[in-house]
Amino acid sequence: MTPKLFPELGLSPELLKAIDKLGFEQASPIQAEAIPMLMQGKDVVGQSMTGSGKTAAFAIPAIEKTEPQVRAVQVLILCPTRELAVQVAGEVHKLALYKRGIHALPIYGGQSYERQYQGLQAGAQIVIGTPGRVMDHMNRGTLRLDKVKLAVLDEADVMLDMGFRDDIEFILKAVPTERQTVFFSATMPPLIRDMIKRFSRDPQTIQIAQRAMTVPTVEQVYYDVDRRFKMELLMRLIDLHDYKLGIIFCNTKRMVDDLVDYLEAQGYSADRLHGDMNQGMRDRVMNKFRRGGVEFLVATDVAARGIDVDDVQVVFNFDLPYDPEDYVHRIGRTGRAGRTGRAISFAGGRDVFMIRNIERFTRMRIQRARVPSEGEVVEARNSAFVDRLRGLLQSGEFQKQDRLVDQLLEEGFSSTDISSALLHLLQGGEAQATARSREGASTAKLRVAAGPAAARPTAVVTRNFAPPGAPQPAPQTPVAAPAPAEQTALAAASGEAAPAAPTGAAESAAPAEPAPPPAAHEPPPHRPQQSRGRLQQREGPSRPQRSYDRPGPYQQAGGFQGRRDEWRQDSRPQRPYGEQGEFGGPARRPWERYRDPRAPSRARGEFEGAPGGPPRPPGASGPKVRLNLSVGAAAGVRPGDVVGAILGETGLHSHVVGAVEIHPDHTFVDVEMDHARAILSRLNRTRIRGRAVRAKAL
Repeated sequence: MTPKLFPELGLSPELLKAIDKLGFEQASPIQAEAIPMLMQGKDVVGQSMTGSGKTAAFAIPAIEKTEPQVRAVQVLILCPTRELAVQVAGEVHKLALYKRGIHALPIYGGQSYERQYQGLQAGAQIVIGTPGRVMDHMNRGTLRLDKVKLAVLDEADVMLDMGFRDDIEFILKAVPTERQTVFFSATMPPLIRDMIKRFSRDPQTIQIAQRAMTVPTVEQVYYDVDRRFKMELLMRLIDLHDYKLGIIFCNTKRMVDDLVDYLEAQGYSADRLHGDMNQGMRDRVMNKFRRGGVEFLVATDVAARGIDVDDVQVVFNFDLPYDPEDYVHRIGRTGRAGRTGRAISFAGGRDVFMIRNIERFTRMRIQRARVPSEGEVVEARNSAFVDRLRGLLQSGEFQKQDRLVDQLLEEGFSSTDISSALLHLLQGGEAQATARSREGASTAKLRVAAGPAAARPTAVVTRNFAPPGAPQPAPQTPVAAPAPAEQTALAAASGEAAPAAPTGAAESAAPAEPAPPPAAHEPPPHRPQQSRGRLQQREGPSRPQRSYDRPGPYQQAGGFQGRRDEWRQDSRPQRPYGEQGEFGGPARRPWERYRDPRAPSRARGEFEGAPGGPPRPPGASGPKVRLNLSVGAAAGVRPGDVVGAILGETGLHSHVVGAVEIHPDHTFVDVEMDHARAILSRLNRTRIRGRAVRAKAL
């Protein structure tokens, strides 16, 4: 088809002036075919991908057919979501800029009826709305459709998927039968064809070739990764390619919330967009995303309809869509306006078959990509850092610190050492060195691998199986547990060598630790009837990890350590017998957990290792601070709700929470002082019994 310029389409001077101001000269294929047909009064069925310019294809004829002197609704445009309705209304306003007397009005749920009623009373000729709110106005008698000449259904397939079929049929039956009807849809399922047959007259079909269903400027790849390691892979890819603006699609609202929390915990600017948000919240999020105030927008398919941002670099399919048609809509958010984009999908196990279905539907190959190694991510970070540093040095736009540099040179440090130390500090090396120095402080703590990737715990297990009365042997060298499943799986996928597990304590070259000083009260030896074989099997370093032993996605970052590792026996140090249960499990102290918080506390030395007392066991409660929550008995709050909210939002162990006092309009809860700040941050973003919580420390 020969490209057409807008002046060749027979449009009015006012519209051509507005189009020229918007910077458009040549009509897209869907515009070049649809506009002449609609100007001739024909019914049209258009099938085109997202981002192909179909909004202007029906908006331009709609404006041309509107009579400014008639103060009644002449054009009705139905959209599936509020965001798309607002977007279409914005496009109509821009195109009708020089058409005096033509007014367009968006009507949708979440906005005041009064404001919409005033706009209808003022004589809006073009109404863009969602089916539910249009029906509401019709039932209230505030919207009359007897003068409608053109009815447009934009994203008709999506409206049917959302359950608007009855609403659409009700609306189309209420408009005059001699109207002009337009259907635009990315796909044509049987329900759409049936509706076209019933509500249109001799429609002209415009169909973009199947091979053009996906944007050719979008590179499409997928990674074969288990669902538990998607978050870790997402971080690697963002750091490797240094993406600054992207959209991440999930299938559920809960996954959207979880992923946003995870991204924020890793230091990225992210926000959410899903169906539980009201219109005001959605507008604020979209405005931030368009201004670049948010790097990554995490959204569900329905909520993302109407996102129109031209410079999106990447689209992540964190969850593959159930329908290949949704895949087309998703990747259409990038690679717009002639720019190149990238669509990255995560597939694992049977999800690979969904990739094949998408390939058959789009008739395009989706290449499988190799999982990048941690070394490649570090190299990419260093390269980007050096590029920024080189640019800054070349520009010379930085504050001189000659005096400080000269002072260090006079103290005998070389310029190379000074530069290396500064780069070390800028890249967070001081924090990493501190973490490494804490590793060997005690074999009773988890070892945290310092580095650019998320921290991963490695259990250090030491046990004594001497029978009662036998001399106590010297402490053995700590034995590191096998590498976490996450590290092993991603290392295997990226070609890295997974860290080998030692075969036993005798193979370790590390020197044995000195025996601890004798305590005031020597703990009794282990019971002889304790099952030695069971414990040996549980602590053996060569035992393959079972599915329920492997770390979950929230355990990939230190701030999201899961609760499972806190009670697993092989992920914490051995405690003296007096602090264990019969089989090495944690001791049960219900009288300490539920005792009256106003009672005098125990001596400090008893829990914190002061002279004369044993060290505080890992599961024991530390110093508490009292929090005041803004919800109480009047909202139906019970102690279990408060404890569940804290533990569920933070993933902390139950010993962190102390006494809970429920009052009519507020609640007091005692939490460990070390975790108070994190708990406050989480509680202020959650709800208890449907009520927003405002928490503060007393």
